[in-house]
Amino acid sequence: MKKYFIGKIIAASLACTLALSSLVVYGNSVSAVPSTNAETTTASVATTKAPKYVFLFIGDGMSYPQIQSASDYLGALDQEEDSKILTGGKALSFMNFETAGSATTFDSTSFCPDSASTATSISTGHKTYSSVINMDETLTVSYETIAEKLKEQKDYKIGVVTSVNLNHATPAAFYAHQPSRNNYYEIGQELIASDFDYFAGGELLNLNGKNGDQESLHTLAEKAGYDVITTQAEAEELTKADGKAIVIGETLADSDSLSYDGDRASGEWALADYVKKGIEVLDNDKGFFMMVEGGKIDWACHANDAGSSIGDTLALDEAVKEAVNFYNQHPDETLIIVTGDHETGGLTIGYAGTNYDTYLENLENQKISYAKFDSDYVSKYKEEGTSFEDVMKDVEELFGLKMSGDDNLTLTAYEIERLKAAYDKTMSGEEVDENNQAEYVMYGTYEPLSVTITHILNNKSGINFSSYSHTGLPVGVFATGAGAESFEGYYDNTDIYNKLASLTGVK
Repeated sequence: MKKYFIGKIIAASLACTLALSSLVVYGNSVSAVPSTNAETTTASVATTKAPKYVFLFIGDGMSYPQIQSASDYLGALDQEEDSKILTGGKALSFMNFETAGSATTFDSTSFCPDSASTATSISTGHKTYSSVINMDETLTVSYETIAEKLKEQKDYKIGVVTSVNLNHATPAAFYAHQPSRNNYYEIGQELIASDFDYFAGGELLNLNGKNGDQESLHTLAEKAGYDVITTQAEAEELTKADGKAIVIGETLADSDSLSYDGDRASGEWALADYVKKGIEVLDNDKGFFMMVEGGKIDWACHANDAGSSIGDTLALDEAVKEAVNFYNQHPDETLIIVTGDHETGGLTIGYAGTNYDTYLENLENQKISYAKFDSDYVSKYKEEGTSFEDVMKDVEELFGLKMSGDDNLTLTAYEIERLKAAYDKTMSGEEVDENNQAEYVMYGTYEPLSVTITHILNNKSGINFSSYSHTGLPVGVFATGAGAESFEGYYDNTDIYNKLASLTGVK
């Protein structure tokens, strides 16, 4: 692709919403450069005390729409409760951080990148193809990650925490080097070989290899000196004296991940609890680095489930608050960064059917994620041949959508027709035909009934999605603590690594 053509595309897309000071074109890649003078930035980094404790929070699929919808949802609940004039959203903790920046997310494949390549950019400072983890485009060169460098060169303790599987793309990008993100067993082997100190999250995928005939990754981990913990009671008892640990959530949900925050049972650990435990076991005089992923924000947005996206964004915020508590005890030595790898779903606040109005408080009526509705309800509907009328009783209880009434959650004739068609498709047992444009636009690859319910609830709330995939939006970068000022401006996601490397002094 010619240089002038790329520059024209980028400039056109960014001019709609953002003012850039300059664009620099290198071959066939484009980097946004902040307006801050480079010499000034370098001097600033050089005079800043290196952070001893580093937290990197990544909301998978989380860009400005996910953050703002969560903030606005809280604001809507406050407005409803107090019956006051709208005063705006309620800020999440990191929205008040001292520094805010923005990062572009394109990779070597597309302006709509995937999690493997974007996490590679954040962890190593290099672009690569979608689905590739910490390797170049030839799939012959491996890149060392910021976490590996901090452990090897600085003797920092390292933690990796996620709400999805521990060998999923984003966590893997901090310890693995694979030509495909789907090499789950090999990624699991690299997790063990990393010698990192604390892993916590969902179960390892392909635990016994792709064909189920290889030695369990749990067994291999134990042989390598890891304490593999699979119950919450054991996790609660874990201390730094116990050494290296891999903590797997006791209650596993869809695809053996942790539960969506809205589906958690009373007393079940949230993402914040795993972070709090991580701080306890990693804290030491030399320093530590902890990467924390809110992975199911992405999954919810793929499925166009705004309620679950908001719930897990707020769960990530609660995890950030644990880091802030630690920062308050070590303000001159701690750096906290909160960002996303890309945006998912084309989420927007506003919908044609609600014009200039929003009703975000409607989402409070959602009591269950699309995934749990699929597993706990839709599967039974299919087995038992449940009638549409009986299904709608559950829909009213779990999502607030009503067949009759006079409020904003009452279904119109058009919406009932859509739900009935989706019900019929689900009950037929036939998979969605991805080559049928009409079906794919309505349902994506999801259960027709479930995704139609969330679509209607989203729209009645003034929320809409344009995609079941990732989009090319920039992501926010919020920072506070030692070196936070380095993250101000508009830059590429590879610069998150560059700035971290400069601040920590790794080679």
